[in-house]
Amino acid sequence: QVQLQESGPGLVKPSQTLTLTCTVSGGSITTDYYYWSWIRQSSGKGLEWMGAIGYSGRTYYGPSFKGRTSISRDTSKNQFTLQLSSVTPDDTAVYYCARDRSLVTITPNQYWGQGTQVTVSS
Repeated sequence: QVQLQESGPGLVKPSQTLTLTCTVSGGSITTDYYYWSWIRQSSGKGLEWMGAIGYSGRTYYGPSFKGRTSISRDTSKNQFTLQLSSVTPDDTAVYYCARDRSLVTITPNQYWGQGTQVTVSS
């Protein structure tokens, strides 16, 4: 059973870079045809797909996040990482990592992490 777990700071100051890591167990992030995504949900908003890294290592970003988002992976640790630069209080949200065969996923299922709350505040 594949499991995903997010980790990272719960509090980030404005203008800093947020870095979150998703650790995957029970399956490899290089397994063919799976995409490994980051999704977030702000208070009062729906789920937003931020981007993904595919099984080949190719990265994809949502239009709203292109330019200040970077997703990378460490295959030796079976982890993938989100970096979001120049954060503002609007980036306060619960951040999820997920696995899916579809590139864009916003439907929670058993292959999502539990989510981690990130607050942007000075």
